[in-house]
Amino acid sequence: MAVCDVFTPECLNDLFPPQRTDDFFDALFGDAEEGAYDIRLAVDPEESDDGELHFYFELHQRAGRCLVCSLTYGLPQVFERHPIINLKGLVGEIAKLADWELDDVWWRIGTTESISSAFHRIPIVLIRNKGSK
Repeated sequence: MAVCDVFTPECLNDLFPPQRTDDFFDALFGDAEEGAYDIRLAVDPEESDDGELHFYFELHQRAGRCLVCSLTYGLPQVFERHPIINLKGLVGEIAKLADWELDDVWWRIGTTESISSAFHRIPIVLIRNKGSK
């Protein structure tokens, strides 16, 4: 499976629509405009192969906001449980598109990585059980 052929930019936007960022901040703060960043789903084709898929939640600072001030280091735990982010559902959709059985997939969300003051990312790794076809 060529990861980039399956997980195109359009596919990633379908899996995690841009509107979900506003929905998340609306639920969190009562106003989507209070959010300091936009959340996008990205795939890492260099790290992904037939047994592992590597994705990221990318956090892009919004104009006039401070991403560094947003306490993004606690987000992995929030994202793992928040119903609007729906990480378990997202993992299920990714597994389905990769033609993997969800019961044969182990996954984890990593810690926030600060790439720059305006860009952070949170890794998501799916690993296929070695005995799976």
